[in-house]
Amino acid sequence: MEKLKKKIYIKRITSALLGFPLVVLVLTLGNKYVVDVFLAIIAAIAMQEYLNAISKDSKPIRWIGYISCILIALIHIGPEKLDSLVIENFNMLIIPILLLILFTTIIVTDMKINFKDISYTLFGIIYVITCISFIAQIRGMENGRYLVWFAIIAAWGTDTFAYIIGKRFGKHKFSEVSPKKSIEGCIAGIVGAVIIALIYTYAINSIKGFEYSYIYITIFTIILSIIGQIGDFAASSIKRYVDVKDYSNLIPGHGGMLDRIDSLMFLAPFAYVFLTMI
Repeated sequence: MEKLKKKIYIKRITSALLGFPLVVLVLTLGNKYVVDVFLAIIAAIAMQEYLNAISKDSKPIRWIGYISCILIALIHIGPEKLDSLVIENFNMLIIPILLLILFTTIIVTDMKINFKDISYTLFGIIYVITCISFIAQIRGMENGRYLVWFAIIAAWGTDTFAYIIGKRFGKHKFSEVSPKKSIEGCIAGIVGAVIIALIYTYAINSIKGFEYSYIYITIFTIILSIIGQIGDFAASSIKRYVDVKDYSNLIPGHGGMLDRIDSLMFLAPFAYVFLTMI
C-alpha cells in the first residue's frame, strides 16, 4: 500500500513538472488569441470527460457541448470595441441561445432527446465553458499576463499545500463527499496559497512597479482559496453521483483534465470580479 501511494505521489510530481512549464509558457508569452485557443482546447478535453462521466445516466448532446468550447477561442476576435461588447455580454447571451438550441433538439428528435438530457448538457456548458471563459477574460485584461497568476496561485497553491499537509498531518475528515480531504489540509491550503500570493505580489510590485495592496491580496486569496476548495468538492460530488474515481487517466497521478482544473475553473468568475477591482 505504501509503495502504491509513493508511486502515485511520484506520478503527481512528474506530471506537474512536465505540465506546469507549458502553462507558464502559454500564459506568459502567448498573446490573448493564443491563450484563448489554448483554453478552448482545455475546455474541449474537460467537456469530453464530463460528457463521458454523465453518459452513464443520460444521453447528453455532445455536439452542442463541443461547439460551445469554440466560443472561448473567439472571445477576443474582432475589433476592440466588438471585443468589449462580446466580453460584456458573453455569459448573458449564451444561456438563452443554448436554451433555444437545446429545446429545439427535443422537438426535432420527437423527444428521443429529453429534458434530462438537455439539462445535463446545459449544466456541463455552464460548469465547464462559462467558468473557463473567465480565465480567458482575466488574461485579456490590462496586465492580464500578471493578474491571471493570482487565480492560478489561489487554486493550485491551495491544492498543493492541502495535499502535502493533509497527506501527512490530516486527522479530521472534512466531508464524505471527498473522504480523503481533511480539515487540516483545507486550512493548510488556504495558508499556503496566501503565502505564495504575497510572495508573488512582492515580486511583481518590485519588478514591474505595481502597487497592489498586500491586505487586499490576502483577503481575496483567502476567499478564492475557499471557493476553489468548494469547487474541488463540487467535482467530487459529480464523480460520486456517476460512480467514477477520476474523470479520465489523462494526467498520471492527477486523473483527468477536470480533476486538475476543477478548483481553478470554479473560482475563475470570482477572481475576475476581484481583479477588476484591484
